[in-house]
Amino acid sequence: MGEGPCHEFDLVVIGSGPAGEKGAAAAAYFGKRVALIEKDDHYGGAAANTGTLPSKTLRETALILSGLRQRQIFGLKFGLEGNLRIQDFLSHERRVKDYERFRIRNNLKYHGVTVFAGRASFVDDHTVQVTPQRSKPDRLRGEKILIATGSYPFRPKELFPFTSTRVFDSDTILSLYEIPKSLLVVGGGVIGCEYACMFAALGVAVTMVEKRGGLLGGVDREIAESLHEQMSDAGMEIILQDEVAEIRNHPAPRVPLGQRGGTPPEPDAPLEAELKSGRVLHPAAILVSSGRSGQTAGLELDRIGIEVNERGHIKVDSKTFQTNVPHIYAAGDVIGNPALASTAMAQARMAVAHAFNLPFNTGLAEMLPAGIFTIPECSSVGETEESLKKKDIGYVAGRAFYAGNARGQIIGDSKGFLKLLFHQDDLALLGIHVIGEQATELVHIGLTALLMKAKADLFIHTCYNYPTLSELYKYAAYDALGKWQKLRCEGDAEAGIAEQVLQAEPTKAV
Repeated sequence: MGEGPCHEFDLVVIGSGPAGEKGAAAAAYFGKRVALIEKDDHYGGAAANTGTLPSKTLRETALILSGLRQRQIFGLKFGLEGNLRIQDFLSHERRVKDYERFRIRNNLKYHGVTVFAGRASFVDDHTVQVTPQRSKPDRLRGEKILIATGSYPFRPKELFPFTSTRVFDSDTILSLYEIPKSLLVVGGGVIGCEYACMFAALGVAVTMVEKRGGLLGGVDREIAESLHEQMSDAGMEIILQDEVAEIRNHPAPRVPLGQRGGTPPEPDAPLEAELKSGRVLHPAAILVSSGRSGQTAGLELDRIGIEVNERGHIKVDSKTFQTNVPHIYAAGDVIGNPALASTAMAQARMAVAHAFNLPFNTGLAEMLPAGIFTIPECSSVGETEESLKKKDIGYVAGRAFYAGNARGQIIGDSKGFLKLLFHQDDLALLGIHVIGEQATELVHIGLTALLMKAKADLFIHTCYNYPTLSELYKYAAYDALGKWQKLRCEGDAEAGIAEQVLQAEPTKAV
């Protein structure tokens, strides 16, 4: 096949996931000529098709079908009877996924983005070749280029037989024909914990193996430990500081992975997963969650001098999202952590704003929240206690608990809590950490305050609706204020009197 024409654009975007879509739309909104390249049949990348939306939709469906929320509130018995096929609760997931694909296509069309279907590869640092399946290639020349190709599950070599019908990664787990009786989740990161909680809600006996000493590395330890405790209370077995050494008795493949429905596999001998500690587990299925790799193979990045790490992630400037080739940017999962859809969108918008000196988004995404859709949800933004200790920054932590909140009682969440971290000198807000129902929504109040460089008095002076979980901010701030006053009284001649005044719990005294 010969080469097609070379089309000129202000911006060429590779990938239509959250970063690609929002970056392309942002540039087009300000009058830039934008092209977007997508190699797959559907728009949206992993976020719309195999990851974020499908998994979160199934999480909500699992909560409803299992009656987990109703059991928490009323103590009633709800449950799932018989063998539940994953297809039995996929209809809502399909509707959500189809709508998101439709929305992305319409958004790109509305903004006048020209879409090219095919695989992208660099010819030079301004030219990208698009190779469709059945027609001749096109060449796109861009003044600026945004790489937003996303990621795919990392598969440890040799150890796990991914050709088996019972061994999955996070992209193939929904090809299960039916819900397994038991599931071994390898890896206690965000994706592993989210799927472990979802399957446990469906009555699956879940065992998790994590080689580190705790779950959710990088998350505030108090939040991670609370999640660990609540997952254990929900019946999940969590094995730390151990890892899988060998998998035995895995069946040969019968149905192509990713193909839903069809004839169910015939019974096999139980899987055997031997751990390095010597313990042998017998799960009906295995989910391997070992992180994700950047989707950079085939882009010919070495041709233009852009290097990737061992996981295929592109190194960028953390503020501008420029690669080492200044007019080429990268955003989203392809640059690695935090690898969230929300942060991918923010990164791409900031990259485009910098690329074209646009009058928006300069510094807007200074703080990026992390939302983890486990059961219960966890969400954080800003400093953790661990990061503040490492930086030798004095702080006070204020906490408020769902159990002492009227809305928390109404929804039946007795274990959730909000933690606010303030600077020890002036009570400037430094970090917000939440675990519990609606944590991923609740964190945004603190995020806004953090971006406004607010102090504790903002929450104390604010009147919140009653009964709401938002009230937790007021009482967490009061809790911190009481501790701060106590610190300031230390060494004072009247410290004894101050101690008597502050013996009462701040959240009850005010």
